Amino acid sequence: MAVHDTWTHRTVLLNEAVAALHIQPDGHYIDATFGRGGHSRLILSQLSAAGRLTAFDKDLEAVAEAQRMDDARFTIRHEGFMHLGELPPACAAGVLMDLGISSPQIDNPARGFSFRGDGPLDMRMDTTRGQSVAEWLADAETDTIAEVIREYGEERFAGQIAKAIDRRRQERGPFGTTAELAEVVAGAVKTREPGKDPATRTFQAFRIFINAELEELQQALEACLKVLQPGGRLVVISFHSLEDRIVKQFIAEHSREVYDRRAPFAAPKPMRLNALERTKPGDEEVAANPRSRSAVMRVAERTDVPVQVMTQRYPGANA
Repeated sequence: MAVHDTWTHRTVLLNEAVAALHIQPDGHYIDATFGRGGHSRLILSQLSAAGRLTAFDKDLEAVAEAQRMDDARFTIRHEGFMHLGELPPACAAGVLMDLGISSPQIDNPARGFSFRGDGPLDMRMDTTRGQSVAEWLADAETDTIAEVIREYGEERFAGQIAKAIDRRRQERGPFGTTAELAEVVAGAVKTREPGKDPATRTFQAFRIFINAELEELQQALEACLKVLQPGGRLVVISFHSLEDRIVKQFIAEHSREVYDRRAPFAAPKPMRLNALERTKPGDEEVAANPRSRSAVMRVAERTDVPVQVMTQRYPGANA
């Protein structure tokens, strides 16, 4: 599939993210969300001839862009990053995840991600697999639609929107385009914060749901514990609170020793990550690229802390 030259993508936190990986020239790195390759190209520029970069992306247009890169050190996989766990254990010196959708996906009406331009109601990142939003909405129960909008869009008018969608289906049949859906949502949402379209949260919810984005993120984070070498870096850029909360909680959970209260004298499970930093785009980047304003980058390092024996933690315990 050809990549349209009009729809460009500006990589968010480009230099900060690659710097956070702490590149080792001979290392193997993973770009879990290739997009349009901004992070990948910068990583490759810092690798030696012995270095390697493996990238993942579900989007055929992203894969087509990646295939234009003539570099023996680089491999692209047409898969979501939930497949990270298929890589060999401890193979990676760093994993980078740039979550969400890219500007070309938003700006191309044919992809059906945006309410700003009318197009088919699709929203699949991988158009070769799964249901489109239009197909799902044709048969989904009203309560299920409301639950999806509430859970993935954090939308307080979820119930009203779902009922409006159901009325529209009964009166005029299935939805076909983004404009049809946006119109119904706008009629159901009575108030909205200034500057935000009434359909924003609903479109976000349907996109996250249809692509199983949060479930895939959780699987990919767990896989990182397997593929990262000790000292390897995990760098994750997220763009909304649901993603960031998962990343934050995952890093926090694995950044402490875990004790089994049922076995108070057993050795604790060692911490597996060391939380390093949280970064947001600076004013200059936000001014140049307003879509970056909600980005949050979290960084952690894979570690296996030696477990101290109980006599060291509790002097005299065995006396």
